[in-house]
Amino acid sequence: MRDLGVGFRYLLRGQKWVGQHGRWLGFGLLPGLVTLVLYAGALVGLGYGADDLVAWVTPFADDWTSPWIGIFRGTLTALVFVFGLFLAVITFTAVTLLVGQPFYESLSEEVDRSEGGEVPESGLPLWRDLWISARDSLRVLLRVAFYGLLLFACGFIPVVGQTVVPVIGFCVSGFFLTEELAAVALQRRGVELKERLRLLRGRRAAVLGFGVPLTLAFLVPFVAVFLMPGAVAGATLMARDLCGETSGDGDDDRNRAVDGHPAATTRPAVDGPART
Repeated sequence: MRDLGVGFRYLLRGQKWVGQHGRWLGFGLLPGLVTLVLYAGALVGLGYGADDLVAWVTPFADDWTSPWIGIFRGTLTALVFVFGLFLAVITFTAVTLLVGQPFYESLSEEVDRSEGGEVPESGLPLWRDLWISARDSLRVLLRVAFYGLLLFACGFIPVVGQTVVPVIGFCVSGFFLTEELAAVALQRRGVELKERLRLLRGRRAAVLGFGVPLTLAFLVPFVAVFLMPGAVAGATLMARDLCGETSGDGDDDRNRAVDGHPAATTRPAVDGPART
């Protein structure tokens, strides 16, 4: 439970940081608004077309009697929309970060600068950073799609599918949402996707404490737009501790890794091979 609280404190610290640096919050709204409009249109379209899609893929149920055909297809329609919402929550961050890449990198650098110490830079041209970000986001999306399909199938299990599966779904969403946000700071430090996932798995409770509340908040319209700058700031603070860097604000989390133990003295994978 303590580790979950540590992760949640990073989220709160990130929101507090942008609250104290208001101009970063203002500039951060535009990428989120653009992405929100695109996703809202896609979800509205899915809402209107999900029943037709389900009817098209289940022609074998055309001869079923009422109420079974209605229950069967109604359940499938709801699951299709939930699956679409699940993917929207996960990919929203990746798309928003891609749209606002220059801004969010600058914001992350400013967080590093305000915490003191070195401010890592990728040293790559913008197009290269965008390519790496898009490539890694696609890899994450494939992982998410795999888990999403697995959870979608498990949704048909009576009771478990309506109770346990949604909880697991939010945990999966929270984990990968945190990865996307932390990637802004970790990519500047040369930490590859495989190493990022290893670091986050090693701090799974703290990662869920950060990502699950944020996932739930992102389900509320417009909330994701306003929380994105603070989420990037909070994930940068988490990334600093994952890499063994200390904070300069005297916070209770200073000099500690996200699991409550002393921070490491070296950064993982920062001095590894050049990225391709």
